[in-house]
Amino acid sequence: MSSPMITNWKNIDASKDKDVDLTLYRQFIGSLMYLANARPNIFFAINTLNQFMVEPKRVQCIAKRHILRYVHGTIESGLRYTQGDDGRLWGFTHADLVGSSM
Repeated sequence: MSSPMITNWKNIDASKDKDVDLTLYRQFIGSLMYLANARPNIFFAINTLNQFMVEPKRVQCIAKRHILRYVHGTIESGLRYTQGDDGRLWGFTHADLVGSSM
């Protein structure tokens, strides 16, 4: 998996899909939010699924399984918090701020 989010997400019509168990869906999203502390690269995908907390459909369950497959495939990646003497937090990103020329 190269991305935690399904690439054609906006083209999927979920209006006729079956509803899923609301409690299990919320528990799963909560677990993913906890995981996002060590894996911030999945946060956007989790936030997208979080928007369907009121009425989740089968399509969102497919998307959450996609996130799990991504996490399983990139298990060696993530943030590592260690105790150090300087207390500095370093971060790197490959985002280009939507093409901004700042």
